[in-house]
Amino acid sequence: MAEQSFDVVVVGAGPGGYVAAIRAAQLGLKTCIVEREHLGGICLNWGCIPTKALLRSAEVFHLMHRAKDFGLSAQGIGYDLDAVVKRSRGVAKQLSGGIGHLMKKNKITVVMGTATLPAQGVVSVATDKGTETLKAPNIILATGARARELPGLEADGDLVWTYKHALVPKRMPKNLLVIGSGAIGIEFASFFNTLGAKTTVVEVMDRVLPVEDAEIAGFAKKQFEKQGMVIREKTTVKKLDRANGKVTAHLESNGKMETAEFDTVISAVGIVGNVENLGLEALGVTIDRTHVVTDAYCRTGVPGLYAIGDIAGAPWLAHKASHEGVMVAEVIAGQHPHPIKPNSIAGCTYCHPQVASVGLTEAKAREAGHDVKVGRFPFIGNGKAIALGEPEGLVKTVFDAKTGELLGAHMVGAEVTELIQGYVIGRTLETTEEDLMHTVFPHPTLSEMMHESVLDAYGRALHF
Repeated sequence: MAEQSFDVVVVGAGPGGYVAAIRAAQLGLKTCIVEREHLGGICLNWGCIPTKALLRSAEVFHLMHRAKDFGLSAQGIGYDLDAVVKRSRGVAKQLSGGIGHLMKKNKITVVMGTATLPAQGVVSVATDKGTETLKAPNIILATGARARELPGLEADGDLVWTYKHALVPKRMPKNLLVIGSGAIGIEFASFFNTLGAKTTVVEVMDRVLPVEDAEIAGFAKKQFEKQGMVIREKTTVKKLDRANGKVTAHLESNGKMETAEFDTVISAVGIVGNVENLGLEALGVTIDRTHVVTDAYCRTGVPGLYAIGDIAGAPWLAHKASHEGVMVAEVIAGQHPHPIKPNSIAGCTYCHPQVASVGLTEAKAREAGHDVKVGRFPFIGNGKAIALGEPEGLVKTVFDAKTGELLGAHMVGAEVTELIQGYVIGRTLETTEEDLMHTVFPHPTLSEMMHESVLDAYGRALHF
């Protein structure tokens, strides 16, 4: 049994873990990272990156069908699903290899295997060569999360898929049911719908994209329906009957039961944290609904033990995990970083049209007691959007009427996942409406709509 000592051991090499390891190494800490499957974790290998590669193929396919709108011609438009998937997997493989290079560059020891924590300051790793014992006064848990499976809706990889199955589909669905309209569900619905699948999305809440601003979600829903999607809100899938290459879904809505047949089902009903079989309970770690409870600096309450990313709870976003990793490494090194502010972390959904947001929705701002000023600006009023052939969209900003604080920003439309960072910086710098109004936005750009939305909140919009 091999034994090694480090300043920091990171368990999990996803976007939280590998970034934490790099920052710790930069700060002069002897660092080790443990990973049981893939460097880069779910995000890079089976999540954020490969799904965006798939969605890019769908976007290009959609634009090819619109060639005439741009004065172009294209005949015989089609796709090769295997080739689309191969490109997606290639992108993920390329980036995963890059993580390995970064570990070597920063002199981080990589141990591939399954970790447990038998005692405080100890990580035991079962590798293909035996057991390794890693000792460190600081351990960072970054084990991530996996797809939630509900009783009766379990995936089988044939008729019922999780996101992993949907990333490497064995066939193109003809009649698809997507259960759940969060980011994962609506992105896969958008991908397969664009490629021609008859797509139905079922959401138990009263609207699709339930964490988004209601107005933005309503706008997105209309666009999805224009594209041929069937959206069913306030509907629950009670069970799935599988037989003869088809699935019969039992749906409950407004107290009524009905059935509908599909050839493929994608279950996207949330995630659960990977907290099992680590030995956390014996160490005294508090776990709440499959997530480790931490303070603002990701401390678990057990000395020297931290938890970051999806295992530490919402928001379940790669960029939040990465930032937490940097923060924790700096805390361990004796620095004094600012704690994470969840309301200043943007959420991005790469469906068509894209959806992005940061901060409070209009409803949440009012519930919190704010007297609000709300600004809106439609894509149809922006020259760049029209030139791009993307006139459908909306930018919405929410301000505190008394202080001018930017409480939230919400967008739907082309490239909004790139635009939202402007408002994220604004919130980080505690920007007011006056700062944003006096900022000169370049022309012609989509970002001008951000300026106009701010102006509109104060009755000063210029182009609509």
